[in-house]
Amino acid sequence: MECLDSRRLTGPSLIMSGAGAVIDVRFADADAEAAKLIGEWRRQVQRMLDAVGWQSQQIHVHRHGDGASLAISAPIDALYAATDINDWAWQATLGVLERGETPVVEADALRLREAIEEERNPALLELFAHARDRHLPCLVDDEFYSIGLGQGSQTWPVDDLPLPGQVDWSALHGIPVGLVTGTNGKTTSVRMAAAMVRAAGRVVGISSTDWIAVDQAIIDRGDYSGPGGARTVLRDPRVEVAILETARGGLLRRGLALDRVDAVLITNVAEDHLGEFALPDLQALADLKWVVTKALGSTGRLVLNAGDPLLVERARKREGRITWFSADAENTSLQQSPADGGDVFTVENGEMVYRSGDHRRALLPLAEIPMTLGGAASHNVANALGAAGLAAALGIRLEAIATGLRDTRREDHPGRLNVYEFDGVTAIVDFAHNPHGLQALFDTGSNLEAERRLVLIGQAGDRSDKAISALADAAWAMQPDRIIIKEMGRYARGRSKGEVPGILRHRFLELGAPAGMIGYQEHELEGVREAVQWSRPGDVLMLLIHEDVDGVIEFLSDRSR
Repeated sequence: MECLDSRRLTGPSLIMSGAGAVIDVRFADADAEAAKLIGEWRRQVQRMLDAVGWQSQQIHVHRHGDGASLAISAPIDALYAATDINDWAWQATLGVLERGETPVVEADALRLREAIEEERNPALLELFAHARDRHLPCLVDDEFYSIGLGQGSQTWPVDDLPLPGQVDWSALHGIPVGLVTGTNGKTTSVRMAAAMVRAAGRVVGISSTDWIAVDQAIIDRGDYSGPGGARTVLRDPRVEVAILETARGGLLRRGLALDRVDAVLITNVAEDHLGEFALPDLQALADLKWVVTKALGSTGRLVLNAGDPLLVERARKREGRITWFSADAENTSLQQSPADGGDVFTVENGEMVYRSGDHRRALLPLAEIPMTLGGAASHNVANALGAAGLAAALGIRLEAIATGLRDTRREDHPGRLNVYEFDGVTAIVDFAHNPHGLQALFDTGSNLEAERRLVLIGQAGDRSDKAISALADAAWAMQPDRIIIKEMGRYARGRSKGEVPGILRHRFLELGAPAGMIGYQEHELEGVREAVQWSRPGDVLMLLIHEDVDGVIEFLSDRSR
């Protein structure tokens, strides 16, 4: 047995619906060890919870594959102490199982009670209670506490909080908030929905894997798809509507930043990161993505991809209105939705269409949505439909939704289906990084006439050998005439140089690629240069870009002038 991580959970998560502490453990022999270890951990953690006066806190166990997540709930102002309690219970469990030693609770309980007392923040809890009584959302982290959201928020240092009577409660309120999760299409959907909000004349704040932005001003660049990025947006006093990308990592490590939002969009669930801890299979990944629905109240709207069977399956067990989207107007879920009181965004005769009950309205032709390449980019058709559903759920009028889609240009989405044409060559730059994303890119490329096709490909080192090989399978389905494999040094994540390219090359050879068809470049931009040098009029270059998006775009933009 092995302890992989011990950490705080600051919001609703896969494991429980509130804050607490969790330990991730892996079993050498899951069947033989799991029941014994979990049972003993339960006994030890309950002993300490009783000893420190936390009898009302709950114990949670989430089994997955060859491991488990062992969690306890805790007051929001004592999460570090809760982590210490969980660590103590783990060590006590090892003592019993490995050495036959039952630990004495009293001395450690005194130390942990002192830690709880030192961490306690009565002023924070008092403000929480007053805010909850007024149905106001709250955000807290190590440094700041805020009540309300966006333009209706106020933020204070956690060690300098006001008394409830000093707060201008009349100035505090929430704002419309939408969450976007899924395997692929999250960032593009966030940006599309943000364009619709801007078209409605509202100030929109977004967090994503690329940056935090308010309206179109980038506040900071980086991966902000977790709760930290969400809090930054939600505390900005300019923001009137917030759209927050919510990725796998943040959901696993910390949970959600908010326990209540107005709308949730789940784009799809497809193979990515499978085999990593807590994600043994697609069902587990779907369960993780579904966590965002915990933040929907009775009036919140869930926006789902009707073509994803894992989402359709889970939707059957959920009460409440659902907005379904699919480019297939004959999809069963779309046909049933109006009868269930839901809405539909779909495609009919080349036009995006909205349906609700007996009402039908054509919004705009796909040919007028630049991101869809006139409908050739089927994955961006789906992204546009989902983003439209999310925007509508946030109260954006259909006219603004159509305007936002018209105004969303491919060049505003660096690394997301950027198309460059030069000397009769078409180069497509995309961030695709898993078989599902690559298949979507392939579908787009297949709709473009080509004399020859080239694929520039690489993968991060934290994927399994099987997942890396699956990416090669998806690329080979494009029937490329040339393959360039690139290193991804920034994303080696424990792999040695040449290891991931070696796996890809081996798989391409197994699939039947001649050795002379396969090239290698140590740097991404050099791979692009080689692709351009190889090309001739009529060729299509499919360039998977992950490390040097700005450099690649600058190079190809210069060639396109």
